[in-house]
Amino acid sequence: MFTGLVEAVGEITDRHATSGGARLSIQSPLTAELGLGDSVAVNGVCLTVTALHGGDFHADVGPETLRVTTLGQFAPGTKVNLERPLRADGRFGGHFVQGHVDGVGRIEDWRPEADFHWLTVSFPGNLASYIVPKGSIAIDGISLTVAHLASAAVDIMIVPFTIAHTNLRAARKHDAVNIECDMVGKYVARAVELAGLK
Repeated sequence: MFTGLVEAVGEITDRHATSGGARLSIQSPLTAELGLGDSVAVNGVCLTVTALHGGDFHADVGPETLRVTTLGQFAPGTKVNLERPLRADGRFGGHFVQGHVDGVGRIEDWRPEADFHWLTVSFPGNLASYIVPKGSIAIDGISLTVAHLASAAVDIMIVPFTIAHTNLRAARKHDAVNIECDMVGKYVARAVELAGLK
């Protein structure tokens, strides 16, 4: 379980194909604190540390994850948001994030307002029932709040701290992003569906 509070921004140093998948090498200030088998959210995708080498950790990505996330687009030099799982004795911030991406969206607009920025992200139609105004959403693993909701896009106001401490400082219009909807909303929607109320 993650919180969507990014701990560090890492950089992809290598990506090579494996049998049906890929192996990523990620340079990170967190590497010294990681162990083999640890989970790390990489742009909101829960991955397992498979090797440690110098300041890099390695993670294998399966073909399904490559199909349903942005990880298949990563190249050396890509900046990624990193978060380790929430400790049982840790203080909880953000919102419940599983590291299970629901879909890939796209940045439609990235515009300043004073020291802040508005981020507009389009989302696949099948996610519409899981997104609510003022609700939580994770974009590339960042816990954010939906300010405005349209039929196929959300507007989110980004504070300067988040811009400075995540990969959003390099955000550009048309970039693809990983979206994870609020876990509670997904369970509610599923319960309504099974009860025949949808």
